[in-house]
Amino acid sequence: QVRLVESGGGFVQTGDSLRLSCAVSGRPSNGRAMGWFRQAPGKERELIAGISGSGDGTYYADSVKARFTISRDDARNAVNLQMARLKPEDTALYNCAVSDSGNYWYAAGEYTHWGQGTQVTVSS
Repeated sequence: QVRLVESGGGFVQTGDSLRLSCAVSGRPSNGRAMGWFRQAPGKERELIAGISGSGDGTYYADSVKARFTISRDDARNAVNLQMARLKPEDTALYNCAVSDSGNYWYAAGEYTHWGQGTQVTVSS
């Protein structure tokens, strides 16, 4: 059984940086697309960043492009999200996810397993 556990969330100020990490257990993550979703209160969950199984391809939602960076560490079965220049509208529950394939890292529907999430709150 695949298990994903996020860490690194917290309460920060506008303009701060934060690094989220996600540890995957139960199945090797190498070769599988991995991503980060977020859900703000009253809004639907959205895919904000994805990385291909090979690590060569990345996807970012327009709302986080040029501020967030996704990376994978297959030796540790982990995926990270470096967030910079945070804004109040980045406040959300952040979930990591893994796909059963290495492709379509930009497609939310391809992800099959999610973690419980870590809360990020950005104050103005």
